[in-house]
Amino acid sequence: MLNVPFPSRIVAIRLQCAVAVLLWSFFLGPMPSWAETRLGELPVKEITVFKDGHAFVMHEGNAAVDESGDVKLDYLPKPVIGTFWPFANDKAAKLESVSAGQQRVTFDRTALTPAELIAANVGRKIIVHENDKSWPATIVGIPERNSDELDAYAVPGTGTQLSQKGEYVQLKTDEGILLVHMNRLQTVTFVEEPVTKVAQEEFRNLLTLHLDWRGQPGKQAHVGMVYLQKGIRWIPHYRLTLDDAGSVLVELQATLINEMTDLENVTTHLVVGVPSFDFKETLDPIALTQTMADLSVYFHTDNSAIATNFSNGIMLQTQVPRGREVRQASPQQPGVDVGPGIAEGQEDDLFVFTVSGISLRKGERMVLPVGQWTMKFEDLYQLKVPFAPPQEVRQSVGNEQQAEIARLLHAPKVKHVVRIKNDSEVPLTTAPALFVKDGRLTAQGMMTYTSRGSSVDLELTTAVNVPVAIKDEETGRTPNTMRFGSHQLSRIDSKGTISLTNYHNKSIRIEVERNLIGIADEVGADGQATKLNAQSQSFGDLSYPYWWNWYHWPVWWHHANTFGRISWDLELKPGEAVELPY
Repeated sequence: MLNVPFPSRIVAIRLQCAVAVLLWSFFLGPMPSWAETRLGELPVKEITVFKDGHAFVMHEGNAAVDESGDVKLDYLPKPVIGTFWPFANDKAAKLESVSAGQQRVTFDRTALTPAELIAANVGRKIIVHENDKSWPATIVGIPERNSDELDAYAVPGTGTQLSQKGEYVQLKTDEGILLVHMNRLQTVTFVEEPVTKVAQEEFRNLLTLHLDWRGQPGKQAHVGMVYLQKGIRWIPHYRLTLDDAGSVLVELQATLINEMTDLENVTTHLVVGVPSFDFKETLDPIALTQTMADLSVYFHTDNSAIATNFSNGIMLQTQVPRGREVRQASPQQPGVDVGPGIAEGQEDDLFVFTVSGISLRKGERMVLPVGQWTMKFEDLYQLKVPFAPPQEVRQSVGNEQQAEIARLLHAPKVKHVVRIKNDSEVPLTTAPALFVKDGRLTAQGMMTYTSRGSSVDLELTTAVNVPVAIKDEETGRTPNTMRFGSHQLSRIDSKGTISLTNYHNKSIRIEVERNLIGIADEVGADGQATKLNAQSQSFGDLSYPYWWNWYHWPVWWHHANTFGRISWDLELKPGEAVELPY
């Protein structure tokens, strides 16, 4: 039995023999001082940001080397599988391999509690105050089973464990070594200036770059890594300032959303185009997790407007022929941007804006100008009349859908449109567009992808000063004009008229488009009739109206019917009325 004397002013603690033997080593001297784990830092040097929220990230720099000659990083990326590529650009070291896993690390942290201050000041003299009495002592240490001891006696496969600290502190007094429960030491005077940092252990997921040194390992190594990860997005937006001379100042501004890692003085490339990442939903195992990063709604790939309106979805980024512009976002994927010192470059089908010196911490947002260009525009008006659902469709749908059809068939409105000719050296990307004239906001629309040298139509407002009247009537019906299997089909003839009046005090140019089920035999007022092949790209899926899938079309329907389009391009003087027969 170990004889441990206690002063009468402190309640003695009875110890069993086994406990006394366990603590013997701690009575012989102060607690061991564990060296702080040396972790390297690898800053981001360059990123390439896509509008769908993915970013190609490059870290590079001189990182601290530990005692084994390796570089340990506590930043663990979550890359898309197959995109993680580490490297070493150091003449004295070669990269052998990279491993990721949970490791035990030690850090010096500020002591916040009496127990932590006691642990940080082993070997120092103190005065303990308790029950209006005080007595001097020297801190010997706190009993602890360190990680090496725990690992030595652990069951195989248990894994590395953190050190286990005891609840008692050893104090050396004039009468011997005293054990005092930590909770009893609430008021203590340090005779000397106390140490305020204490070593603490914890588990962290570390990325270790194993280096093969050609000689003695250095204190630093020049290493890096590149990978593709979702978490940085750029959202473009335009401001279009119109003048009376037919010119428009096109200004591109960008919002950068960073939910990945801190950026400091980073070269950033902002990509316009449609990236192809076949394995974007699969994480690389180096991430040590099976779940993607928890990102905000701006990175969600659902059908919500905020997630898809400004995306890289192929139908949004494809130039749409005039007369059939698509305003709805593709439900496939989402879109991002940055600041000063802008360069421009073309890489195959992707266009890149390069921005230097971006600093943005994780969780922050940034808005900044990208560039501006002066282009020509044309002021015009457009009327697009869709074809009506056949009677079979109307009879097969419910009341709510019939109400939607009624709204569709309500007299279409003429739209005031701005047609911009992109004669700059950069493409225009899908983004919100704000219209300004004479210093006042006039409208907001959607810019669609417009390549260099082509044109895009953007809607300003409804032209209430150009009313429309549409009249359709059946002129004849011929039964049994066609047979398809057991079906006898009839031919229906009809005619119609579109009436327009210009109540503006100026002449206007107006483009009129009438879509039909069937073909136009005759067109008046110099209109042009076109037959559309529903199976060709000129009449792709996006040209079908939203109600098309409400009805299960019989096999014979497409064999017997086709689609047509009539177009007029008119100049209307102030007060002039016109009728467009077909």
